Amino acid sequence: MTERYGAYALAGNPAAPAGVLLRLLALNDRGITHRLSYRAVLPDEVAEAMLAHPDRWVRTLLAQSWTADPRLRARLLDGPASDALAVAMGPHPYRVQVPPLPDRAYERLLNHERGMVRYETVNAPSAPDHVLVPLAGHADPLFRLAACRRVWHLLSGDARSALLTDPDGDVRTAASLQVMDEDEERTEELVRTLADDWRLGEVAERGRLGRALAERLVADEVLLARLALNPTLPADLAAGLADHGDPAVRLAVSARPELSEDERAAIDWRVGPEDRLDSLRWVWDARHDPETLRRCARSAHTWLRRSAAVCPGLPQDCVELLAGDADFAVRLLLAEGHPEDPGGAAARPVPPRRTPGRGDADRPAAVSGGRPRPAVRRRAGPPGPRPGPARPGGHGRACRTAEPGPGRGGAAGGRSRPAASAAQAAGTAGGPRYGTGRGRQPRAAARGDGRAPGPGGRSRLKPVRCGAVWCRRCRERRRGYRERRRVRRRVSGSRLAGRRPPRSRRSRPPSSTPRRR
Repeated sequence: MTERYGAYALAGNPAAPAGVLLRLLALNDRGITHRLSYRAVLPDEVAEAMLAHPDRWVRTLLAQSWTADPRLRARLLDGPASDALAVAMGPHPYRVQVPPLPDRAYERLLNHERGMVRYETVNAPSAPDHVLVPLAGHADPLFRLAACRRVWHLLSGDARSALLTDPDGDVRTAASLQVMDEDEERTEELVRTLADDWRLGEVAERGRLGRALAERLVADEVLLARLALNPTLPADLAAGLADHGDPAVRLAVSARPELSEDERAAIDWRVGPEDRLDSLRWVWDARHDPETLRRCARSAHTWLRRSAAVCPGLPQDCVELLAGDADFAVRLLLAEGHPEDPGGAAARPVPPRRTPGRGDADRPAAVSGGRPRPAVRRRAGPPGPRPGPARPGGHGRACRTAEPGPGRGGAAGGRSRPAASAAQAAGTAGGPRYGTGRGRQPRAAARGDGRAPGPGGRSRLKPVRCGAVWCRRCRERRRGYRERRRVRRRVSGSRLAGRRPPRSRRSRPPSSTPRRR
């Protein structure tokens, strides 16, 4: 197993010569071959060997490689017919622009006998615009649909008019979705035809609304959270939704572009640190407007700052401002959207944050092997006190520990631990649920009897049981309880039947030495 890991690492080494890579390819290992396919530089010798490989999965990895020469990937069409689908799909790397295939290859793929190959070709992200624009007048509605969705902004007026009156319903709907932000009649028609369609939310958010249609949608409560984000919704109707019972509706109203900071603060909105929100469309449309981006970056609304952090045209002063933002998602989006910033969010210490779906204590974003790196520990410092129950139903955050006072060596020397909260030290409200450290709490603080720590200045520790279903330690404790209960039932049943009770898997064998009295 260790040799395989070494071979996998060697496949990604940029200094590895082509002869070594060919020997790794000859191992016929899927993991190693996959690592070869997305090297930063794929040598021509290795690509040629993958092109002529007898196994189909190796040729498929070559078709999905975004570092291989597009002309070499197009040569896969000269091989078995089954490779055409992999060439049509192509690579899909994250935030990487893949060079397109030669025009001759697209001509062969668009005229392929298999409909799936033609479908993947027109929907591939690497398909160039000059190949898709002529498809607006194609006889196949599949091609016209792809032209509507992908290159509408490049089509001529006559081509757009023809698509808006297309005999195919799907093509006509796709063309109407492109112009609904400027046409009230198209928006009303889409609301009527897409009543049970998932695209109705897009119509409610982007379509141009007339007064009558807006009043009807608000009265029927049709997707109010999406409707409140529509900039064409009348201001008086949007103000009436500011006190809605749904928090998502109030949040959408508070993020409207025409509101001032005082008007946003008057609305009861909340954005949690783990809430995932799409970027506001009106902020993205103004991504090249410095004044609008500055207003969003300086706003007290978290959603506006998150939306501004992803815009590529964010001014430098706003980048420096958002690099120290209190919201972790703002700093994360800023680091992803502006990686070239020399002194940005990526170079600053990351405070602890909660990991979604985990019951452990707060962890810094930069971790190594499940534990913070030493540099992050030095910069972040000891964790502060945590609040008590964080979820409805009285569940605590997790089983944690806190030990006040010095470490093993008393007041001088030794490792110090975070101090307990005031509620723990006094033994008052909160009790054992209000832990602040890693899973335990001082016995004296849990009892509230005020006893001093044990010998050597070290406190005796007692586990804190939060009882949460998502807590790993409580889950292990419940698993052990269920095992003991199962053994007790088996023992009681065996005694009733007159048989010898089975021995538990956790019980130890009896000792041969006599028991002391």
